[in-house]
Amino acid sequence: MFDIKWIRENADAFDQALAKRGYEASAAKLIALDDSRRSHITKLQEAQERRNAASKEIGKAKGSGDDARAQELIDEVAQIKAFIQSGEEEERTLISGLEAAMAVIPNLPHEDVPQGADEADNVLYRTHGEKPELQLEGAPKEHYELGEDLAGMDFSTAANLSGSRFVVLKGQIARLERALGQFMIDLHTQENGYTEVSPPLLVNSDPLYGTGQLPKFEEDLFKTTTDHYLIPTAEVPLTNLVAGEIMAEDQLPLRVTALTYCFRSEAGSAGRDTRGMLRQHQFQKCELVSVTTPEESLNELERMLGCAEMILQKLGLHYRVMTLCTGDMGFGARKTYDIEVWLPGQNTYREISSCSVCGDFQARRMNARYRPVDAKQPVHVHTLNGSGIAVGRALIAVLENYQNSDGTITVPDVLRPYMNGLEKIG
Repeated sequence: MFDIKWIRENADAFDQALAKRGYEASAAKLIALDDSRRSHITKLQEAQERRNAASKEIGKAKGSGDDARAQELIDEVAQIKAFIQSGEEEERTLISGLEAAMAVIPNLPHEDVPQGADEADNVLYRTHGEKPELQLEGAPKEHYELGEDLAGMDFSTAANLSGSRFVVLKGQIARLERALGQFMIDLHTQENGYTEVSPPLLVNSDPLYGTGQLPKFEEDLFKTTTDHYLIPTAEVPLTNLVAGEIMAEDQLPLRVTALTYCFRSEAGSAGRDTRGMLRQHQFQKCELVSVTTPEESLNELERMLGCAEMILQKLGLHYRVMTLCTGDMGFGARKTYDIEVWLPGQNTYREISSCSVCGDFQARRMNARYRPVDAKQPVHVHTLNGSGIAVGRALIAVLENYQNSDGTITVPDVLRPYMNGLEKIG
């Protein structure tokens, strides 16, 4: 969401920033909607002033015995009252129209975000480690081959239970997934300073509007018959913990994390990643959310990125970090880093974490503010979110990078305490 006053004062900059994201100019349209709202409010104010004046004139007319004039004024006041009543409803309609128009416009990119159309234009930020040299007799297997060979992944039963894009994990593979999630949440709470939260997995529409999933991306959500939505990411409830709040500056930065299931319809992913568990309707993710001051939000983005990277580093996985271009960023982001882990079975990098700074974009939608120490008025906070990290994709990465020639999977050292000391799955 945007400040219409800022758009009025920076119309060209607003349109130029939208053009970088591949969106058409919108400043003139938004200003015209606001002009209609302001003009109507002026008419209402003038009507209220005339009503007040006419009401006083009625008393004077009656006092002077001019009953005809008094009746004219009474009729005028009644007409003005009816206009005001209908006008207030129209005012609400005009305000809603302006808000609806702004609600579907994406955040403006930060000035140092590379301009581009899609993922091909993303820019390498840094890499960690080297591609592993696996000692195998043939080509590395993909995760679903390994999982099925070990009787730990059952896609056919999942399809019978729920349809496509689901999996049943069994035995030590299921335990490995659980170990990964516990390892992540423990690391972020014990070493990285995040507070653990266990949020609802069902939310109403307001939190989804606050973080930007609604109204534009409703088709990506699962909605219940009670008008609740299953969360697509724990970013939604975690960020909305501060919705409607005015925080003290010494409460910032606020850093929270949650390990939850996430649910996505994958409406725009027909035909993509249909094999295996790369793109599921239901998956686990360890989410990181920060709420901070405008001055510190970019520094917080770098910190959050480092926290997510720490997971992969401790797992001994090779990855690279990409700065997303303007055409590949998410709707609410001002700047985003993607962490892409190396998957030997696919012989490519795949996204495993995305860390974004949203500026005050979400805060305006949620009305989340803080009161600076030396300021009279509260200002909007800045919000950030990141995967710390996607558990299912981490499971894929561990299976493919730790596969052995005999079909077993070596358990990374940091996960063994969560696996009762188990060193190999086989």
